Amino acid sequence: MNDIRYSKMTQYELNQEIASLKEKARKAEQLGMVNEFAVLERKAVMAKAYLLNPDDFKSGEIYHIEGGDPGSYFKVDYLNGVFAWGFRMNGDGKEEALPISMLTEVK
Repeated sequence: MNDIRYSKMTQYELNQEIASLKEKARKAEQLGMVNEFAVLERKAVMAKAYLLNPDDFKSGEIYHIEGGDPGSYFKVDYLNGVFAWGFRMNGDGKEEALPISMLTEVK
């Protein structure tokens, strides 16, 4: 399934891919393969982004960065596909893109 783009996968295929990536990541972590673990985790985050609706994320809003430090926030300037472009509130002000699956609403 690795040769199919996430954007072309069905919801079922994406869920299967995420489960597979998480299992591989768990094994890599157990074996102490830190880099492999990080790559697999990032791929799972990307696949998860395609399960979300970009319309649920709004320009000008501030979101918590999931998996980031507590208190790490991201202000969305605009969206392009499943990426939110903006900047980290506690960062250096440089524009960057994050998959929307990394963003959660601030309660």
